[in-house]
Amino acid sequence: MTRFLMADGPVDSVALRTCLLRAEAGGFCSFEGWVRQTNDGRPVLGITYEAYAPLAVTEGQTILDEALARFDITDVVATHRSGYLRVGEIAVWIGVAAPHRDAAFRACRYVIDEIKKRVPIWKHEHYADGKAGWVACHRSE
Repeated sequence: MTRFLMADGPVDSVALRTCLLRAEAGGFCSFEGWVRQTNDGRPVLGITYEAYAPLAVTEGQTILDEALARFDITDVVATHRSGYLRVGEIAVWIGVAAPHRDAAFRACRYVIDEIKKRVPIWKHEHYADGKAGWVACHRSE
């Protein structure tokens, strides 16, 4: 089953969360990464995300498989957007279900950190002054 998706349209976090509902899960943790209005003090209008989709999906799935093996979790799903996103839109969504909250939190953090490091996604920020620039996605913040 593919648990990591690249999406070219809005993220349906309700549907993603619903697919994680399990009777054995007592905890759920999610992370939403949004496009923010400033970066390094510069006003941002939006971001264009570009990805090499076949490798992004394969590497994303590997990360989710690692989380399943490494943490006591029931299931995990994640999606990352591509294309142009406006301020406030969801760029990345991760959900983790687990018998207990600690594993859900730790797995969620692991997944976002590894996506930022390993998945081939690039972001091109569009600034209010009409300029644009490529920004590294691999920061751990």
